[in-house]
Amino acid sequence: MKKFDKDRLALGLAAPVLAVVAALIVTSLVILAAGDDPFHAFSVMADYGSKSDSQVWIINKAVPYYLSALAVAIGFRMNLFNIGVDGQYRIAAFFAAVVGGALTLPGFLQIPLVILVAMLVGALWAGIAGLLKTTRGVSEVISTIMLNSIAASVIGYFLAEARFGEREDNLLRTPTLPASSHFFTLPTTPDPIEGFIVVAVLAGLGYWFLLGRTRFGFDLRAVGRSESAAQASGVSVKRMVVTSMLLSGAVAGLVGMPTLLGVSYNYGNDFPAGLGFTGIAIALLGRNHPVGMALGALLWGFLERTGSQLEFEGYAQEIVGVIQGVIVLCVVVAYELVRRYGLKSQQRKVGAELAAQARRTEDAEVSA
Repeated sequence: MKKFDKDRLALGLAAPVLAVVAALIVTSLVILAAGDDPFHAFSVMADYGSKSDSQVWIINKAVPYYLSALAVAIGFRMNLFNIGVDGQYRIAAFFAAVVGGALTLPGFLQIPLVILVAMLVGALWAGIAGLLKTTRGVSEVISTIMLNSIAASVIGYFLAEARFGEREDNLLRTPTLPASSHFFTLPTTPDPIEGFIVVAVLAGLGYWFLLGRTRFGFDLRAVGRSESAAQASGVSVKRMVVTSMLLSGAVAGLVGMPTLLGVSYNYGNDFPAGLGFTGIAIALLGRNHPVGMALGALLWGFLERTGSQLEFEGYAQEIVGVIQGVIVLCVVVAYELVRRYGLKSQQRKVGAELAAQARRTEDAEVSA
């Protein structure tokens, strides 16, 4: 047992180490091919990223990335590819902004109400894909991609001035949320950390407990491993598909809340887009583990923050995108290589034990 634990720990550490080393080598080669110095680039990134204002920026940027990754990971754990997180969080934030802008309640009522509306809208929008999959056999990849486009169209329709939109500085926006809707911040220097990081931590703990410590999580992971085996054990596969999509959409509804309740206080044409697709990369980067995805979100924020400084040093602005893509690719490849090595190692051990047992049996028969 001790030997097995040591081997498992070694394999667990080998994958991220291999991924980091491979990513550094490939990125260095790319920078060298562009005629630049990779060591100077890494030095600039480390120096700029370690500044206090950069650290606060990175943490604030990582919060919606982490929530997006959690939403994607819920589907991944059940072998569902929810590519519609982008549309789910945007339409959720829009209707939450409309409801929040139309009400003026005390903060302890206003803020939970806005968040609840966002989670409900996100869950309902994702639930459409779940129902289409279970009732009509439509792939969740196709349905969620289409729902992203439909969500953008719905938002564009209702954001018109004749409906819920107001024109301000050549932008269409929903009415501004009252002061009671402003989320708290943590008093750090030189800039405050957005208080929604507390919600992100709680969401991560809930994800870990629900999927790793409950019967529901066991059933969900069982369906992801083998639908036929789960069905034979009495698990309703269709119910689990719909439920997991609802949960994924509810978490997706939280993605836009740090911006809505802490930055913009309304939904407009300039509301952040693309966070759902970033969440897919971070979920892959973190291997669907809550701690791994948190580290991946921080790394993503670090690369975005330091990438802007590289431009001032004369590096191409596309280099950050290259680094991000290389890191994700290296992580996926490294984990697959380590997984295959571990599987072959276990097979060799089992074969050796069976051969040793056969020899002992044969020797016992000869002695008899």
